[in-house]
Amino acid sequence: MNLKDGIEREMNRLISILLRDQTRDGSWNYAFETGIATDSYMIILLRSFKINDERLIQALIRRIINNQEENGGWKLFHDAGEGDLSSTIQAYYALLYSGYLDKNDPRIIAAKNFIIEQGGIERAETFTKTLLAITGQYSWDSLVPLPIEIMLFPQSSPLNFYDFSVFGRANIAPILILSHFRYHRKTSHTPDLSDLYVNHMTGQPGKRNEEWRNLLSFMKDQLQKLTTKPAEIKKKAVSSAKQYILKRIEPDGTLLSYFSSTFLMIFALNALGYKLDDPLIRNAIDGLRSMAIRIDDAIHMQYTTANVWNTALISHVLQDAGLPSKNAAIQRANHYLLSRQHTRFGDWVLRNPNTMPGGWGFSNINTINPDVDDSTASLRSICELVEIEPAYQQGWTRGIRWVLSMQNDDGGWPAFERGVNKKWLAVAPIQGAEHLLLDPSTSDLTGRTLEFLGNYTSLNKDSPIMKKGVNWLKNNQREEGSWYGRWGICYIYGTWAALTGMAAAGKTLHDQSVQKAVEWLHSIQNSDGGWGESCKSDIERKYIPLGESTLTQTAWALDALIAVTDESTAEIEKGIVFLIRNGGKDDWTTRYPKGQGMAGGFYIHYHSYRYIWPLLTLSNYQKKFTG
Repeated sequence: MNLKDGIEREMNRLISILLRDQTRDGSWNYAFETGIATDSYMIILLRSFKINDERLIQALIRRIINNQEENGGWKLFHDAGEGDLSSTIQAYYALLYSGYLDKNDPRIIAAKNFIIEQGGIERAETFTKTLLAITGQYSWDSLVPLPIEIMLFPQSSPLNFYDFSVFGRANIAPILILSHFRYHRKTSHTPDLSDLYVNHMTGQPGKRNEEWRNLLSFMKDQLQKLTTKPAEIKKKAVSSAKQYILKRIEPDGTLLSYFSSTFLMIFALNALGYKLDDPLIRNAIDGLRSMAIRIDDAIHMQYTTANVWNTALISHVLQDAGLPSKNAAIQRANHYLLSRQHTRFGDWVLRNPNTMPGGWGFSNINTINPDVDDSTASLRSICELVEIEPAYQQGWTRGIRWVLSMQNDDGGWPAFERGVNKKWLAVAPIQGAEHLLLDPSTSDLTGRTLEFLGNYTSLNKDSPIMKKGVNWLKNNQREEGSWYGRWGICYIYGTWAALTGMAAAGKTLHDQSVQKAVEWLHSIQNSDGGWGESCKSDIERKYIPLGESTLTQTAWALDALIAVTDESTAEIEKGIVFLIRNGGKDDWTTRYPKGQGMAGGFYIHYHSYRYIWPLLTLSNYQKKFTG
């Protein structure tokens, strides 16, 4: 193969696909696809409130059924073993509640058998049990003992509401209201799930983390000592939780653009006395409906939309591949991005009070919940226009200041907020507590921020900001040379981000950390020239090979090697050949999740990634080694 010609052809093919798929407003709305949880929850929501949107319900049923395994279960990813208990309970519940399947249906019977074999409802994760409690299938008393009074705990206390991550708070606030009122909503058509309890118990209190229980009880007692009227404390706490929610509703009616928090909010508002015809509930349901996207012949309820993320990445990679900033598609994309820059203060200001808004969020509608990764991605995209148009200069300045202000004291960067990292919360008796409750510095955020600062700004590589970031990466490198990536799968992702960041900060192959990482990437390359990593890595916290190569993970590994290598190598060229030969591939590896939200519970297939990262990698190879 003539490598140079092959690269040119594949880049042109990818560019043409991306240009074709741009929407009229300048964005890219490629699907943010997760498992079947949101599809199941949407059916349960609609049936709970007697909203007979049959076309949507039937389309969601098709997707759920199409993803059922032969053993009756549903998986989170291709190589996830027999299946996922909680996903199967959710699907079983939704299919029955839809009214289109009954307990005699072979698919329902198979799902029930799977659930029983896996231990029944008793072994489901926390959020599934919360769903069941909301709809009258599980006891609130057996869930996490988090009192609503935590809304009033001062910041000086050992634990307060704002010690949780913003994602955690958005989900916990409505749960506190629902738990306080012991809310449950059943209809005449609510299925009976009692036969899914292996021990025939409907959610009795179980064994809990005693230290966690004692801490919460202690703080609750201390708070109640401040008044002789505990009922007033509870009333005030309920009001505080309610106000927290109401102040964070986005223009589309959703709570911070997340499906789960919006779902919970709708029921919490109902618990507070809001009726179905109230604009808050009506708009929230419509906001969830707006997240629906067609995938093949079915509809999927996205957990959120990824328009800003997709658009920032694609606009940047197209420019990196040679499209000028004056190109009409780039201009439309950057105009869209500039319109999505935040001007409102969000929760991030609590620990970063001396900075004005200037970041970007992830979704199409997000206005108050910016994150570092979307902000640097958007800034990369508008970089070329800063010297030309004053509006972009202003946006650039505000964005840079916000990103720099978000650096943690430890030198790394978090996703959403500074200083939200009480590590002991990771052992809270909640599934995925580490990812739900914490927002620490991570290798992917730190590496990608360093890459942006080093390659797209005039910040000196010897500046304290850069040095602190590099030191954080070096201190958090694993012994074998990799880094763990929080928002992607997983060690390949983290190592790519870290190495490209180190390179942008001036580190080369002479650096020991860089050498170790390169050797590790070489050691896990597949015989076909590509790379592939299993989502199991995220659960077991060690690198687990997928057994097959994927386009996205191959692109990440290659881009990392290209960034720190002065001359092309045999390993790099084998990987480039893999990308060229497999660019049009369409099998389970192209649909395999490359992102994650919560280890063991929430994985993401970005439909845009198969185009973005190979194009970026081929472009970087072309410029460095064939230009």
